[in-house]
Amino acid sequence: MRQIITQWIVIALCATVMSTPVFAQSSNASIKNYPDKPIRLVIPYPPGGATDVIGRIMAQELSKTIGQQVIPDNRAGDSGNIGADMVAKSPADGYTLLMGALTSHSINAYLDKDKIKYNLEKDFTPVAIVGVVPLVFVVNPSVPVKNMKEFIAYAKANPGKLTFASSGAGAPQRLAMEMFRYQLGLDLLHVPYKGSGPAMTDLVGGQVLCMSETVPAALQFIQAGQLRPLAVTTAKRISQLPDVPTVTEATGLPNFDVVSMFGIEAPANTPKPIIDKLSSDIKLILQRPDVQERMLAAGVYVNYLNPAESTKRISRELTMWNKVIKDSNIKPD
Repeated sequence: MRQIITQWIVIALCATVMSTPVFAQSSNASIKNYPDKPIRLVIPYPPGGATDVIGRIMAQELSKTIGQQVIPDNRAGDSGNIGADMVAKSPADGYTLLMGALTSHSINAYLDKDKIKYNLEKDFTPVAIVGVVPLVFVVNPSVPVKNMKEFIAYAKANPGKLTFASSGAGAPQRLAMEMFRYQLGLDLLHVPYKGSGPAMTDLVGGQVLCMSETVPAALQFIQAGQLRPLAVTTAKRISQLPDVPTVTEATGLPNFDVVSMFGIEAPANTPKPIIDKLSSDIKLILQRPDVQERMLAAGVYVNYLNPAESTKRISRELTMWNKVIKDSNIKPD
């Protein structure tokens, strides 16, 4: 009996050893032939917003480059969490990707930590950061200030009287203003709105007095003289508002660099050759002048980061927003 059992064990072990190279070869072949079917790019927001615009540009250009269709798939809801969670739980084979609003996802990681079901660092592998949308501090012209130093002085002389709008509790626009307010010790009154559109309408109308908003959303009102720009939130001045100083230039606050950052992510454990191929293709796409022009037309500045650089940048975002949320005691809506 023992001899029979031993023989069966030997047979089973031999079968395992013999089959392992076959599976390995099959896996290697699938990676080598990647992609051999369409790829789904999940956009976790409704059509029309910045994430959607960027996602559709990337899907179109990737389709041309990799020889397979990349299909944009809007899965909106719960501040981007529904689509992100779906991708986090998808097979790690490179055929389901996330077009992430990574600043918003980093904020959600702490503001919505009790309800989100995915971990931004553990459940995803960054493919590439593709671009950023700058923010700009603007005031209604009725506020008697011409620059950021005058704004700070006016705010300190009138504590609690200056209202600032935001498109929601966890919006990058709100968090940028909270970080600015906290670092300078200003007493400003937050007025939340459900979206940038209503907030901008009331800001232009004078119902609220100041705001940190994305440049694409504010630019037309700045050009029309309906809003006064005081500073951009980027590390360097931007081409769309070349005469507007950075926050660091205007206030002396060191290293103030807040943007809305966008990138493509894959489920965790996606094979490295697939990640590297996608990232390399994206890098080439973003070097094309016509792509850069289309992105800038949507207010997006191309800013490619490879997988390792993207991982570090996302970690930095998480650390920064965790501190802002704690320091300012921000709560979800």
